[in-house]
Amino acid sequence: MYKQTTANVYPYQFGEAALAASRQMWLASLGATAVTRDWVQSQARPVFKTLVKQGSAVESRAIRLVGDRIETSVTRANIAWKQTRRTVEATVKQAATTAMNLAQQVLPQSLPKIELPKVFAKAEKPAAPVKRVKRTVKARATKVAKKAKRTTKRA
Repeated sequence: MYKQTTANVYPYQFGEAALAASRQMWLASLGATAVTRDWVQSQARPVFKTLVKQGSAVESRAIRLVGDRIETSVTRANIAWKQTRRTVEATVKQAATTAMNLAQQVLPQSLPKIELPKVFAKAEKPAAPVKRVKRTVKARATKVAKKAKRTTKRA
C-alpha cells in the first residue's frame, strides 16, 4: 500500500535535482568515453596481440588433438575393414570348397568331362596395383593450422 508523506515537495527543487542528476550522468558517460579512448590508445594493442597469440596456441593444440583422434579412428576403421574382408573371403572360400566337394561326391563319376569354350575360359589378368596418395589426417591438420597462421599474420 502506498504511504503518503507529510513533507512538502516543491516542484522547482525536484526539477533542479533531476536536471543535476541527468547532467552528472552525462558527464560520467563522457568521462568513461575519455578513459576508454585513452586505454585503447595506450594499452589495448598489446592486450589484443596477447589474446591473438593465446588464441593461436589454443587453436593449434585443438587441431593437433582432433587430428590425432581422427587418425586413430581411421586406423581402427581400416583394421576392422581388413578383418571383415578376410572373414568374408574365408567364409566364401569355405562355402565354395564345401559345394565343390559335395558336387564331386554326389555327381556320378561316369559323367563325361565338359570343357568350356575358349570364350568363357579367359585368363584373368592380375589387377594393376592402385597408386594411392596417402595423406594423413595429421598432415591435413598441420596444413590447416599453417593456413590459419598466415591469415592471422596478414590481418
